[in-house]
Amino acid sequence: MRLILASSSRYRQEMLERLGLPFTAVSPDIDETPLPGESPAALALRLSLAKAQAVAPAYPGALVIGSDQVATMDGSPIGKPGNFERAAAQLEQLSGLTVEFHSALCVSDGRRHEIDDVVTRCRFRSLTRAEITSYLRREQPYDTAGSAKAEGLGIALMESMQSDDPTAIIGLPLIALSRMLRAFGLNPLTHPH
Repeated sequence: MRLILASSSRYRQEMLERLGLPFTAVSPDIDETPLPGESPAALALRLSLAKAQAVAPAYPGALVIGSDQVATMDGSPIGKPGNFERAAAQLEQLSGLTVEFHSALCVSDGRRHEIDDVVTRCRFRSLTRAEITSYLRREQPYDTAGSAKAEGLGIALMESMQSDDPTAIIGLPLIALSRMLRAFGLNPLTHPH
């Protein structure tokens, strides 16, 4: 059974490699603009499904994985900062507060799909300007919503994290993904490598 990751994200590719399954990464071409009044959770779920559905027709018989992550504070989405100044402002705003990350996941064989949203709650420590500046200069997390890479030094910005899946925060919830793959008959533990 061929496995396709509908993503150009190197983070998601690195996460999927942990399962030891051969896969091909294909960049989905979809519009990621939120719909008017769409909640962050609904946006993440819709985009994960859209990514899988955009790629599936080109790979009949394959299992296609779509994933999307939306960070929110008080129900409002938090975007990717793009540069140092916006990342510094974002971390100053998030200092001492809790951010919810909706890591949505879809697995589709082109006919049916499994879909889930794994939520991670990250409480940021009260951060000083010097800590923020030092962190941003060292890790440059400008392509990450919330301006913190939990898989790297960004973990030092956190006071606590709560989730049913510790891999969800990085953008590909592997516990949920393993469950979904098994539902399609692909067990990472027993699949020949």
